[in-house]
Order: sequence, then structure tokens, then C-alpha cells
Amino acid sequence: MNSSLEQIFSFIDENAKKVQTDQDLTYIEGVLETTEMWLDGDIEPNIQNIQKEDLRKAIQLAILKGMKEHVQAHHQMTPDSLGLLVGYFVEQLTKDKQQVSILDPAAGTGNLLFTVLNFLPDKATSSAVEIDDMLIRLAASTGDLLQQPVTLYRQDALQPLLIDPVDIVISDLPVGYYPDDKTAAGYELKAKEGMSFAHHLMIEQSLRHTVDGGYLVFLVPQGIFESPQAKELHAFFANHAWIHAVVQLPGNLFKNEAHAKSLLVLQKKSSELKQPKEVLLAKVPNMSNKESMALFFEKVNIWRQENTQK
Repeated sequence: MNSSLEQIFSFIDENAKKVQTDQDLTYIEGVLETTEMWLDGDIEPNIQNIQKEDLRKAIQLAILKGMKEHVQAHHQMTPDSLGLLVGYFVEQLTKDKQQVSILDPAAGTGNLLFTVLNFLPDKATSSAVEIDDMLIRLAASTGDLLQQPVTLYRQDALQPLLIDPVDIVISDLPVGYYPDDKTAAGYELKAKEGMSFAHHLMIEQSLRHTVDGGYLVFLVPQGIFESPQAKELHAFFANHAWIHAVVQLPGNLFKNEAHAKSLLVLQKKSSELKQPKEVLLAKVPNMSNKESMALFFEKVNIWRQENTQK
């Protein structure tokens, strides 16, 4: 193997399989044990000058392999291409800040958050929430190996959070119905009848934990503004947030078109700021087409200069 990424993945994969066999664990548990042994200094790869992005990708490739093989198959990891796109928008929105605080309220293994943090070297601190014990332990060990500043909270993110408001929230929002009607009753975006949408409640919770004038960058269902509860969502935004951008993502990134997503950028309203002049409505081109992507990024850059506020 030639690349650092391949060497790191091989190191993790070989040790994870050994742990899997020796301790009768699942492969993904073997990945967790391997990262923790690496942190403890019990094992170490013979690889020089490991780059954070190579390390992040190698760990996530191993986690993805484990998810496909075992019980975590229902968890969907944010694809790297989407993580890089979110990172680009966060970078654009925070260009004028020397330091920035970030929250991911549905962090999973932390892949999206760590992708964004790698975009902002030595500039960001972060918090992450995840209810699944295995996923948050993987996020913790990954964050430690990457030496990224993240504070992790294992809990239901729609329960009260002991997290101070942050400059920017990012999330690949979990989509579906939220089963806890009692908790949902404390939200403006609760459904009038039946179960509430978890992704709507998560948007409201995120706004509660964003500073006035702060930004939120979400991956949302492509039809979020066409759902049965879209009217209530529009009314909520009218009171609490400005929509800055709605960006349709390429359909080829999703196995099923019904699961296609868009990127939604919000700004929490502030009495000291004005509504953006123009909402960015765009469609991301084929991400393998460098010329088309360059034109897209130029469009985003022009929009940022004309619409974002310090």
C-alpha cells in the first residue's frame, strides 16, 4: 500500500479483526478497541507524518465496514462529499471570526463534525450529542486521536441540554417521527395531531442553543418544505430564523431518491442584524465535474460577500 490513508486503514483493520477473533466481539467493537489501545499506547502504526484527514477517513472507513457487517447497519454515515460541502459553507460563514464554537446535536460517530473541524484548524471548539453508546465511544476515541477539541454528551438531544449557545450548529438531521410525545409537547414545532417530526424538533432545539445572529447548517430531507407540517415550519422560521440558503444536492449521492437531501442554511434572528438581501437557491452540480463545481463555489462566494453579516 502506498498512501498514508491505506496504511492507516490496514493497521486499524488488521488489529480490529484480531480483537474480533481473540475476544469474540463484532468487527465494529474491534475497531473501538483498536482505537482505544492506540490511544493508550499499547499499539501504534509505523507510519510517518499522519495527516488528520487521512486518519479521519481511515477510521470512518473501518467504522463503515463494521456498520455494514453488523447491528449498526440502520445508522447512515454522512458521505465525505457532503461533509466537505458542509465544511466549505461553515468556512465561508466564519471567515470573519478568529474563534468559533460548534455544536452537532446528532453526531453519530462524529464524521461530519470532524470533517468540519479539519476545515477550521486551531479555530474551533465543539460539542456533540449522541444517544447511542457505541457511536459516541467511537466519536470520543476518534476525536482524541485527531486531537480535536470536542465535548461529548451521551443523551437524547431533544431532552434539555447543558450546553451554552454556540456560534454555529451543524447536523445531518435524523429524519422520521419522534416517539416521545411528552418531550415533543415542549416544542413549538410539535405536531397538532399524531407524532412530531424529529428533524423539525431538532431544528428548534438547535436554534435554542445558537447565539443571536449565529448560523445553522443542516442536511435535511429534500422535500422538507413540501411535507404535511411545512406550513408550521415556515411560520416558525418567520418568528425565529432567516433562511440564507437552500441547496439541492446531487441525486447520485443517495441510493434512493426518496432519501435525497438538501443543504439548509439558517441564521438565528438578531435585533442587531438585518435579513439577508437574497436567499441562495442553488443546485450542486455533479461533484466530479471540477469546472461545474468551481462555478458553483464562485456563486456561493459572491452570495456570501453580499449577504453574510458579522
